[in-house]
Amino acid sequence: MSRANLDKDPDEVAAMFDGVAKRYDLVNDLLSLGRTKAWRKAATAIIAPKPGMKILDLAAGTGSSSEPLAAAGAEVIPADFSDGMLAAGRKARPHLPFTKADALNLPFEANTFDVVTISFGLRNTADIDKALAQMLKVTKPGGQLVVVEFSHPVWRPFRTIYSNYLMRLLPFIARISSSNPDAYVYLAQSIRAWPDQGALAARITAAGWSNVGWTNLTGGVVAVHRAVKA
Repeated sequence: MSRANLDKDPDEVAAMFDGVAKRYDLVNDLLSLGRTKAWRKAATAIIAPKPGMKILDLAAGTGSSSEPLAAAGAEVIPADFSDGMLAAGRKARPHLPFTKADALNLPFEANTFDVVTISFGLRNTADIDKALAQMLKVTKPGGQLVVVEFSHPVWRPFRTIYSNYLMRLLPFIARISSSNPDAYVYLAQSIRAWPDQGALAARITAAGWSNVGWTNLTGGVVAVHRAVKA
């Protein structure tokens, strides 16, 4: 996948993640300058997992986002559509029930989950609006959506620096640390093409969710969007 427009072929995206699965967590920590753990901790606090809560974690990859939810006593289903990611996750965290699932056609009953969350995966779906509608369907009335995604820094000078990092330094780091550096060039392009915080909130509202809001992390490099199923 050479260009990161928002018309993505699901098979190409799955193959891309298959190719980076083995070192995905390590390279992500490097490329984010060590911020992934802090972002994950903040997202977990927003979800506020507890015993008796049923959570669907989409685009779960190797399960790094699912692990703290399960540790808090929630029933968590880590789901991904990349076979490579699922294999890496089952090897790293065999106690979690990894499940293959396409965000555009979720294989779960309606009104099943207290929380549906997706971290750094919504922008890789071929149809964002359909994915949001599918998440709405499988969430219980009164349940929550939590979307963790790269976004747009709110301070203009930092936004310029960050954009240059994405398109220049990030691909360079990926070339020396990843077995599939082209995947990270795609990821950098996809982050730049992604809607800003307000535009994504509008898309979530249009999909049928209520009470949409967001919290910026690291000055807006990442945003955690929250919404409720009425």
